[in-house]
Amino acid sequence: MKYCSNCGTQLDDNAAFCANCGTAFGATAPADPFDHTAEFEAADVSENKPYAMLMYLMGILGIVIALLASRDSQYLKFHTRQIIKIQVITLLSGVAMALLFWTIIVPIAGAIWLTILFVVQIICFFKICAGKSIEPPIVRSIGFLK
Repeated sequence: MKYCSNCGTQLDDNAAFCANCGTAFGATAPADPFDHTAEFEAADVSENKPYAMLMYLMGILGIVIALLASRDSQYLKFHTRQIIKIQVITLLSGVAMALLFWTIIVPIAGAIWLTILFVVQIICFFKICAGKSIEPPIVRSIGFLK
């Protein structure tokens, strides 16, 4: 016999739902909507993983090298979209800092923001090393390049 974790009602061992409160047993946790790892073939990932890592380490130059090396990889296209989002935000932040350099506050806030974006790139690099394809935090809510 097992007991419902929600209301404590005693149930049969093969019960799928609690007869008292309706709690489902054996339900899995909802999938992460930002994790796209299962969408890519293992061969595509293993073949293009170094290029994806290169993009996050080298920025624009890494993007160019990766796109020249493998144009038809869905895995690489996913990571290209993510790093382009990061690079566009970095570029716009740099422009704002350059235009408002005289305010002192904007360059300080911009430097902190650019450091955060750099840390996001490093996190993405290590996620790729671990075999994951997860949309990076901060830029995942940006609508362009979906």
